[in-house]
Amino acid sequence: MTAGTYAPKPGAAPLGRMIGAQTALETRMLLRNGEQLLLTVIIPSLLLVLFSTVDIIDTGAGKSVDFLAPGILALAVMSTAFTGQAIATGFERRYGVLKRLGASPLPRWALMTAKTLAVLVTEVLQVVLLTVIALALGWSPHGNPLAVLLLLVLGTAAFSGLGLLMAGTLKAEATLAAANLVFLLLLVAGGVIVPMDKFPGGVRSVLEALPISALSDGLRTVLQDGASMPWGDLGILAVWSVLGLGAAARFFRWE
Repeated sequence: MTAGTYAPKPGAAPLGRMIGAQTALETRMLLRNGEQLLLTVIIPSLLLVLFSTVDIIDTGAGKSVDFLAPGILALAVMSTAFTGQAIATGFERRYGVLKRLGASPLPRWALMTAKTLAVLVTEVLQVVLLTVIALALGWSPHGNPLAVLLLLVLGTAAFSGLGLLMAGTLKAEATLAAANLVFLLLLVAGGVIVPMDKFPGGVRSVLEALPISALSDGLRTVLQDGASMPWGDLGILAVWSVLGLGAAARFFRWE
């Protein structure tokens, strides 16, 4: 045995390993939180089953599930990337968790990267679950898988930026109230379960510029109508992504 066999080797772990460990931790925290599961899994699943099997809202020609499934997928993205992330990050900021993590060897940008990766992992599980439920209800999706992927990624980026902006600028209690209120409002007025043509023209023009409307409409254009690439909706989501992430990076407060 040499003298240096048990010599300490101080220093941070490789960056990739740190991000991977933090991503795994963030994912476990998301999936173990009962309120998060209610938002990300239970509510979207119940809405999909309820409105697909009970004739409550006129969704136009064709099966209700063909209209509802894309909107519920958009809702799932919003619930995880915006509502859930805003609330969790807001309370982490209040309790000083972010401040302590920010002082660790893990760079702050890497912490936000880990949070985003955890959101993506959760969304993959959501999409798989909701797709299985929708297919069991008779859903017949069409269209370009690449377009669907682009929509989901840009939607995640847009909602993540807005969620982090809210969590980094408002008090935790205000974030909790505001995030849940926005979730409920956009559930009704974002084209998720109620067709946009049910709203008056002037109101519809404003609502169509929202990220949830662009995501649900884009997914519906591809998966229901079989369009190849909904450039207009992708453009709206790209603008929201740049604005949301840019504002979050500029105004986010760690304490």
